[in-house]
Amino acid sequence: MIKEIQQITRGKATSDGAGVKMTRLIGNSEIDLLDPFLMLDFFGTENPEDYIGGFPAHPHRGFETMTYMIAGHMRHEDNHGNSGLLKPGGIQWMTAGKGIVHSEMPEQVSGEMRGFQLWINLPSYAKMTPAAYQDYEPDAVPIETYADSSQAKVIVGKTDKGTIGPVVNDFVHPLFMDVTLVAGHHWSQTVNATDNSFIYVIDGQLRVGEQQKTLNQGCLAILTAGDTIDLQASNEASRFIVASAQPINEPIARHGPFVMNTQAEIKQAIEDFRQGLF
Repeated sequence: MIKEIQQITRGKATSDGAGVKMTRLIGNSEIDLLDPFLMLDFFGTENPEDYIGGFPAHPHRGFETMTYMIAGHMRHEDNHGNSGLLKPGGIQWMTAGKGIVHSEMPEQVSGEMRGFQLWINLPSYAKMTPAAYQDYEPDAVPIETYADSSQAKVIVGKTDKGTIGPVVNDFVHPLFMDVTLVAGHHWSQTVNATDNSFIYVIDGQLRVGEQQKTLNQGCLAILTAGDTIDLQASNEASRFIVASAQPINEPIARHGPFVMNTQAEIKQAIEDFRQGLF
């Protein structure tokens, strides 16, 4: 069964960190979550005032984050001794687990800054797993090229052609790809029939599923159940991200940078952070 569009959104304008402006596509009043995806932010600006404050040191517990940069440079540092410079096309994947304190600060004072941050939940048995960090340079991300010159950057998961992304995820086994389609051309990918899946159009326009509903630039589509994502670029080249994963189907308790299963666990996270146990 081919997945169709269930809901379309342009997200909500917001700011985070030290005043960084962004669009929150998942994790807002319109789309609270798409289990196991807790939040998806898109940031894109050429105005340094919109990003220069960055994200000073702050804690996390109970989930994972992925930052994927399209343009610009961002420096990650955390209290576990990890440091990395995120470049265009590079990936930083952080497992907050039982606790981490990190910062993400722009390593530029001018020019374009554009990319995504995705929060992925952890199942209850893994909430207190040791914190971990993965940093991948742009050339470590495999590119799957098709006969029509379309291509897909595979960040995490496995494609129908067998290309495997570099990110290791032992908990929810998500798929995340950055796909560029030649005008008028078609792309499809098999997923688990009960996955929750979304598409965000970075550039151009897509026609989605058998119904060929239009998805415009700057729009996110939540997809229906089904085992195939089937897309076609319109009359111009199109670029989009696509993500898919099995829902965890567990209770969620959230408080800012902490995501647990109960309010008692949230209170414990706050206390542990105050006690310097992250």
